Amino acid sequence: MTSQHKKLSKLISSLAESETIAMTRKSNEMRAKGAEVISMSLGEPDFPTPQHIKDAAKRAIDNDYSHYAPVAGYPELREAIVNKFKNENHLNYDVSNIMVSNGAKHTITNILIALLDPGDEVILPAPYWVSYREMIKLAGGTAKVIETNIAHNFKISPQQLEDAISGNTKAIILNTPSNPSGAVYSEDELRELAVVIKKHPDIFVITDEVYEHIIYEGKHFSPAQIEDIREQVIVVNSVSKSFAMTGWRVGYMAAPGWLVKACSNLQGQVTSGVNSVAQMAAVEALTGPMYETEKMKNIFQKRRDIIVEAFEKMEGINVMEPQGAFYLFPDVSVLFGKEFNGRKINKADDLTWYLLEEAQVASVSGNAFGTPECIRLSYATSEENIVKAMNRITKALS
Repeated sequence: MTSQHKKLSKLISSLAESETIAMTRKSNEMRAKGAEVISMSLGEPDFPTPQHIKDAAKRAIDNDYSHYAPVAGYPELREAIVNKFKNENHLNYDVSNIMVSNGAKHTITNILIALLDPGDEVILPAPYWVSYREMIKLAGGTAKVIETNIAHNFKISPQQLEDAISGNTKAIILNTPSNPSGAVYSEDELRELAVVIKKHPDIFVITDEVYEHIIYEGKHFSPAQIEDIREQVIVVNSVSKSFAMTGWRVGYMAAPGWLVKACSNLQGQVTSGVNSVAQMAAVEALTGPMYETEKMKNIFQKRRDIIVEAFEKMEGINVMEPQGAFYLFPDVSVLFGKEFNGRKINKADDLTWYLLEEAQVASVSGNAFGTPECIRLSYATSEENIVKAMNRITKALS
């Protein structure tokens, strides 16, 4: 341990760096040296924010939205979120149930810090988004991981959930559509899980629905739509993925009023309100036309089909066709133990670094998501890049 490291708190020293960000940094370093790296590591739409949303932001600047915003969000935005839930999800919330934060990541961190005491457990189905585990740790809780696999479409069963619940369980985090697997829980599957959840009324369901509008067949169904567990469900969403607004940093939640108040108290001490101009852009995103979002989804679906077809041609690699989001999460364990030029692939981490250096394609190890037999590739990049990347990967693995 370096002398500088000794000066840090034990908590901060224990936090892992996001492997997604680490891979992006390494890719950028290689690009700076002249390498033509194709990035399939970062989960970010490659589209610009729709023009009507950018125009709303410009109007907000002209109208002097340049002062501190209310901690929980502007009333206009919270009202727009209420209407979004009512019109799209058939959920009736009041403005007092809504809070706006600096992205869904900030929202979830607020919720966990507000709910957890040391020793509290949060059930985390794997594969899970990279930051969930570290957020739980930051809030003083313990992650209790439920393992899944590609044979079961990376979804947990009611029995697995029941078996994981203990006297220390405070919450479960569900992410549908899922990052990294692209799995989508159906209404029937969520209702089956709700039967278990209903038996434990002190347990909260934190449902991360940021990929809600990127579902390729059927419609999104939220656990909050199940009346029996409605009071236990905390819905998290954002404008980042659906409207190509990752850098605007606007996330939100719908939750019981007492939790909104607690999170608002916390946020008031840490960041205060979200960027004023970004909030007014978010109002337009949630109330304006959806044709750009639909167009993006259709392009993602075409890209999905290209990358799935390419992987299905690779012998032994097991692929599940993503139902939502924009990630492929193939099981690559058939490659473990293989060797090339004296370099042995023992695990997914070895494979992602091999692909970066040999094929100049950036991906992320499934180890970061709690499923070490897989790797994640984001197809939120151009069709041209996907075809080129798959040709390189096919050659590198042949």
